[in-house]
Amino acid sequence: MGSGEEKLFDIPTVRNDQELGKKTVYGCGSPERLIKLFDYQPWEEYTVKLTKQLKTVALSAALAAGGTVASAQDKDPIRFGLCFDLSKSYTFISPQVAQAAQDLAMYTNDNGGIEGHPVEIIVRDHGNEPQRGVECYEQLKRDGVFLFNFLSTPVTNAVLPRAMKDGNVLMQSFVGRGDAVDGEVFDWVFPVGPTYWQQAANDVAFIKGQMGGDLSKAKIGFAYLDYPFGQEPIEILKTLAEKEGFELQLYPVPLPGSDQASVWSKVRRDKPDYVISWLLAGGHVVAAKEMRRNGFPIDRYLSVNWMNEVDIKNIGAEVAKGILRGTNVAGGQEVPIVKTMLETYYANGKGSGPESLVRDVYYNTGMAIYSVGFEAARIAIAEKGWPITPESMKAAYESIENFDGNGVMAPVTVTANDHGGGGKTRVEQWDGSNWVPLTDWSADYLDVVWEVIKHSSATFTVE
Repeated sequence: MGSGEEKLFDIPTVRNDQELGKKTVYGCGSPERLIKLFDYQPWEEYTVKLTKQLKTVALSAALAAGGTVASAQDKDPIRFGLCFDLSKSYTFISPQVAQAAQDLAMYTNDNGGIEGHPVEIIVRDHGNEPQRGVECYEQLKRDGVFLFNFLSTPVTNAVLPRAMKDGNVLMQSFVGRGDAVDGEVFDWVFPVGPTYWQQAANDVAFIKGQMGGDLSKAKIGFAYLDYPFGQEPIEILKTLAEKEGFELQLYPVPLPGSDQASVWSKVRRDKPDYVISWLLAGGHVVAAKEMRRNGFPIDRYLSVNWMNEVDIKNIGAEVAKGILRGTNVAGGQEVPIVKTMLETYYANGKGSGPESLVRDVYYNTGMAIYSVGFEAARIAIAEKGWPITPESMKAAYESIENFDGNGVMAPVTVTANDHGGGGKTRVEQWDGSNWVPLTDWSADYLDVVWEVIKHSSATFTVE
């Protein structure tokens, strides 16, 4: 996700902490979906710290089953700082991810913590403003936190040099600069999962397969929000166009994404074989309407991972039939850890937020991000003992091997060189009721992507 002062869609906004006071923050993906997130107290810790602790078990076991009762109240906590946009541009994504982190912490704590230590999730709002993100980072750093996630490309990019200088761990899954997977350069940054660069490359590989393995006569369109989030994949797409011989057609969409008439009129004239889409939320709804109006088949529209159940509902379940999505996590409520949350907490009214947010692929995204983070914490304590330090957490991340959070994501293997874990995605298609996987998890054009990564990371300096 990227920067920009304009709201992406109709999202209730409070401009700053002073105006916010002790009001309630809301998030919505559309006018039809207004949900109460939580009573938010600006710049005060919103934590999950349970008093009931159970016997120490490995996180992987805790994800699948319960443990034996024992107290861990006297153990120091493991603290994760979540500085998210909860009031401005990304309220259709951030609440689900934060709620998943809180639920996973609650479940982990109820099953003994991580090697006996409870988990605290500290949630604060940066409003997608880089300066507020930096302030959040500095304040939590003073409080002793060294594990951070900002879930925003511009805010992450603003904080990244500070985290690098300070030697603090920056969790950057599914957002941020694509070259940060280069662990030799970005040694404190962990964008575990596919970057936008790798996701776009995997999309091209899917299209190549659909076109009989030959793209030399193909036209591929790229419709994107014309700001950093949307622009991220362009360099990779241009490189692959040169390699494979296809014609790349760029269709920039001005913020906030509601005016796409001229884009799809051009698509109608250009007649691309597929359009890869880097839009968000209501942008997909507008695109679907324009595709119908211009006669472009919806089953040739391949979306970035940021398309969720609310978007499908707003497009119309039947109208959306055939639409494609590249994804970095397994969706649905049959994923074991998601099913466990529903049965253990939400069936008893004890979840960390509205149950509606659990039935959303972005909740699964949060589960994927924090399953990896909690597993790294487990490894750090098991291998280096307590207390966890930035150095032991870094080493632990770089020791994660073939980990999938019990099926919530593609297996990742993180190394000192590759902080992304392999970059696997898959393509799914909406059948009118469900998302159906069309491919296995895979990462394609790795040589091409890593060549671009190395070229870009070589120009980075902390200063």
